[in-house]
Amino acid sequence: MFIYIARHAWAGERGDPRWPDDLLRELTLEGAERYMRVVQDLAKRGFRPARIATSPYTRCRQTADLIAKYVAGQPTIEELSALEPGSDLGELMRWTVAQGGDDVCWVGHSPDVERLAAELISDGGTNIRFAKGAVAAIQFHEEAAPGGGELYWLATAKLLGL
Repeated sequence: MFIYIARHAWAGERGDPRWPDDLLRELTLEGAERYMRVVQDLAKRGFRPARIATSPYTRCRQTADLIAKYVAGQPTIEELSALEPGSDLGELMRWTVAQGGDDVCWVGHSPDVERLAAELISDGGTNIRFAKGAVAAIQFHEEAAPGGGELYWLATAKLLGL
């Protein structure tokens, strides 16, 4: 199985007066359009989560909506507080196991996505950089558990030429 970890796409600037509540900060039009192309490109290469868990923050939910729209299978989306800033790996693993072995995608924030990916592939001492809009594929040959994953790929818009 795969756990895909996605950092939200390009959003408005933190502190912008249009979003006095950071929870409501949205993707920019250009950011949403660029991310749509990222997802379409990755979908051609096999990116196809069956279920998506997302932070309830607007920019993450919008990112999850783009993933669901442009990958095959019309995955369901569930908002999880475990993906808010300060993500809870234990709760995310419980949710993932409850999905019955289906490939899943977690959509969250930096620096949490970096930490979550590191904990899935090592003892957490690994450093991984997630650019905005990056997606990592972490493969599990056995049951999904922290430290048991293998980084299969990490894609950025720049790497994809977008």
